[in-house]
Amino acid sequence: MRAVIVRMWEARGRPENFAELVAWVCDQAVPRYEQDPAHITSEVFSSADLRIVVISRWRTIPPPLPTPPAHLIDRPPHFWDFAPVDR
Repeated sequence: MRAVIVRMWEARGRPENFAELVAWVCDQAVPRYEQDPAHITSEVFSSADLRIVVISRWRTIPPPLPTPPAHLIDRPPHFWDFAPVDR
């Protein structure tokens, strides 16, 4: 069985542009991810404190998610890669 890599990408949005950030992630960034043959699946989450998170699963080390337009975010996005744990 091949290893799966799970990437968690997180950005903190600006209050006045949070809806636009969510739209950008859902309509532009994640669809680009989904075109990669190594992509398995992605989920998008938002929080009350204006964060948006993308959890994606990959067959190999994933490419970077594009950086959102600067007017949509408070700081550069962060990401972490994880591997499933057998238990």
